[in-house]
Amino acid sequence: MTSTMKTPCIKEDQPSVYVKVMSAGLAACIADAATFPLDTTKVRLQLQGEGKTTGVRSKPVTSLSRSKVKYRGLCHAVGVIAREEGVRGLYKGLVPGLQRQLCFSSVRLGLYDEFKDFYFSLLYKDSENKEMPIKIRLLAGVTTGALSVTLAQPTDVVKIRMQGQSTTSARIYNSSISAYKCIATEEGIRGLWKGVVPNIIRNIAVGVTEMVTYDVTKHKILQSGVLTDGIPCHFLSAVTAGFIAVIVSSPVDVVKTRYMNATTGQYSGIFNCAYGIYSGSGWTGFYKGCVPYFARICSWSIVMFLTYEQLKTIFTPKTNRKTMLNIIEQDKNIRLETRL
Repeated sequence: MTSTMKTPCIKEDQPSVYVKVMSAGLAACIADAATFPLDTTKVRLQLQGEGKTTGVRSKPVTSLSRSKVKYRGLCHAVGVIAREEGVRGLYKGLVPGLQRQLCFSSVRLGLYDEFKDFYFSLLYKDSENKEMPIKIRLLAGVTTGALSVTLAQPTDVVKIRMQGQSTTSARIYNSSISAYKCIATEEGIRGLWKGVVPNIIRNIAVGVTEMVTYDVTKHKILQSGVLTDGIPCHFLSAVTAGFIAVIVSSPVDVVKTRYMNATTGQYSGIFNCAYGIYSGSGWTGFYKGCVPYFARICSWSIVMFLTYEQLKTIFTPKTNRKTMLNIIEQDKNIRLETRL
């Protein structure tokens, strides 16, 4: 009589929510530190030509005034900042930038899968279709994005202010702590949440687009069998996510940067700020700093997603090697007993 017995299977351990949150925050900090000079350059280019009076109109950059433009592109801006302020000038605002990532990315990326599963079980509880719909991914991205921006907004305001100040700036923040105190004293606690609405809109444009594009691209690649779940798959997904995110979000990012850096009373609101950019520079004004922005977002996405995937693997407890060997040995014995 031949008996059939099930072979034990070794299941790959899945990262817990704590591992995802910790890995996301740490990966984002590493990516931020690696690409921060590009972000500083992007901010300076976006702020260039901004009116410093209470009016909103800036003089457009024409061929007659181009010689007065301080930064003439990515490479030139990097050179000018490094020459005038030293290499440290390219890293102004790094501390609040890392503080932002610990608050922002830990929630935005670390809780994305949890909200995705929650919404799927809530809206598709009795559905036979187990394929994750795109609207569930978008809903999860919007939720974690709004939560993360609201939590991390003060750090983002301080980062933008510190990045925007040059040697000729009227306001000089000596440190991130002094910046927090100065903004809270001069503008009130609300000043630390200045621009939270355009920042949430911007995050819907860039964060959700980036996260969902990465998630969908990775899923499709694995589903097609072209690549396995490894570094090449993660790299291709990250590049695609960064490229799409830049195209969608650049105008919103310019408005957010201008509005958060503005002096009190300079703009009556985000739409007034957007109108000021358009009246001063036209539609091209919304794509100021797009080259360093593209370099920043793409390189940041690559470093962050690759690091995130690797950290999840490292921090996820693996089945003990001795236990695995025992399971394999038991499997061999079962097969021998079955043959006898």
